[in-house]
Order: sequence, then structure tokens, then C-alpha cells
Amino acid sequence: MGGLAVAPVSLTEAVVASLRDKILDGAIEPGDPLPEADLTREFGVARPTVRAAIQTLCHEGLLVRERNRSAYVPRMTREDVEDLFVVRIPIECLIVRNALERAAPLEEVHAAVARLTTLTPSSPWSEVVDSDLAFHQALARAAGSSRLERLYGSMTGEIRLCMSQLRPSWKSPMHMSDEHRDLLAIIESGDTDAAAARMTAHLQRALRDLTTGRPSASSRFAR
Repeated sequence: MGGLAVAPVSLTEAVVASLRDKILDGAIEPGDPLPEADLTREFGVARPTVRAAIQTLCHEGLLVRERNRSAYVPRMTREDVEDLFVVRIPIECLIVRNALERAAPLEEVHAAVARLTTLTPSSPWSEVVDSDLAFHQALARAAGSSRLERLYGSMTGEIRLCMSQLRPSWKSPMHMSDEHRDLLAIIESGDTDAAAARMTAHLQRALRDLTTGRPSASSRFAR
């Protein structure tokens, strides 16, 4: 690959975006090493730029860097996913409750649903992941708590990684958009308990999809 064509974004941001898409599309397999020298040649940028990009992706949870080893994509085990959702489900229910209690405008959430409706079976998986997550991030912003939004944001890297490594069993992007549209309709009904219950059911389905057939920690490094 040649150099990156960038405009308003920095070189580091461009490398981060490119690597993130490759990870979410599955072009970079879990456990595959990403030597800095190789990435420097691939993107045509200086080594400090690559190092900064790797650091950003490590912070997002999409890469792991260990002593005397190149950065790599971690393999999410069933236990990893279950542990993530133990935290995610109550946080997203709290987000829904806060958004309803403050009667927050949900235009951004509607825009996220509209984005989901544009997906097709041929859409890149990274775009599907981004569109799904945009819905939940918009709700987090609607909750009106910067701390709650930051807490949710700290999980998004691992949520992306879960979805990239095992694609949930949606029949099509249309079914995904319908699921989120139905969830939004219940939230907009104003019934806080019903909305929290529907969010719980939505995420429990995702958890089932993401853990069915998922290897356990004992096979974390199986190739």
C-alpha cells in the first residue's frame, strides 16, 4: 500500500482510522503481530506516527502491547464477552433511565437509526459496527451526564472488538435497523421500566449471539 491521502485529519488519525477499519473488518486477525517497521513501510509515515497510532488503539482496547512483543489484536473469549456485558447492561439501562427522566431530545438517536437503514448486505462490517455503536453512543450523550458518557465510552473499543470477531446472527442489516427502531419506539413511549427492560433484552440477545460457540479462556491462544 502506498502513502495515505489525508486532508483535515492528522497522519496519526489517518493511520488509526485505517488500522481500526482493518481490525473491525477482520483483515487483521487476533494474535497477528503488527511490527512498527512493517506499518511504517505500509503507510509511508514516520515511526513515531505509527507508535502514536498503536498507542491510541491500545487505549481503545483494539490492540494490546506487551514487553518485547509487537502490538496485536487480542482474542476475546467467552469469559471476556460475558464480563463486558455484566458491566454494559446496567450502564445502558441507567443511560436510558437518565435520558427519559430529563426528557432528552432524541434527534441524534433517530439519525443513528436512519444510518442503520442505509446498510446493505455488502456493507463493510466496520461500517455495520460503527452504525450499531452510533445508536448506543447517541443515547449515552442524551443521558446528559459527561461522566456516564465517558464511562460508556471506555467500553466501546471492546464492544467493537466483540462484534468484529464474531458477527451477531442478524439475518440482514434491515433486521438490525428494525430491532433498533423498535427499541427507540419503546424508549420514546416514556415508560422508563419498559424501556430499561427492552434495552436489557436487546443486549442479552447480543450477548447470546456473541458467546454462542465462543472459545473459553483455556483456548484463548489456540490458532
